[in-house]
Amino acid sequence: MPEEVTSSPAETERVGMLLGARLKPGDIVLLTGELGAGKTTFVRGVAQGTGSNAQVASPTFQLVRIYPGRVQLAHVDLYRVESSTELRDLGLDELAQDGAVVVEWGDRLDVDGAALIQIEHLGGDRRLIRTKHDLGH
Repeated sequence: MPEEVTSSPAETERVGMLLGARLKPGDIVLLTGELGAGKTTFVRGVAQGTGSNAQVASPTFQLVRIYPGRVQLAHVDLYRVESSTELRDLGLDELAQDGAVVVEWGDRLDVDGAALIQIEHLGGDRRLIRTKHDLGH
């Protein structure tokens, strides 16, 4: 899935579900896109794909939310993180040992082997979801 255009939040979630179904412990997915691009909607689908039925919400004020499922999913939001010290304190390595990790505003990180997915707002409910680097499996 190098590139896909979606026309509704439900379609954006469906693309996320396809990714979530492939996730394994240790996988890290970096998401990029402007405010309102649909990153949290995409993550809602990823969580469903991992078998979680948790209510997915943006973790902007918590930094990390954990969703149980076939694979535990850690949902990280770096929007309010400003320093490299705060990034180190998140413990991404530990989160990845316990399951998969998806990071909103992931362009603030450089993680070897991570998938990189860009979500672009095309107007209305249309989104362009582009996989720049896929998972290594």
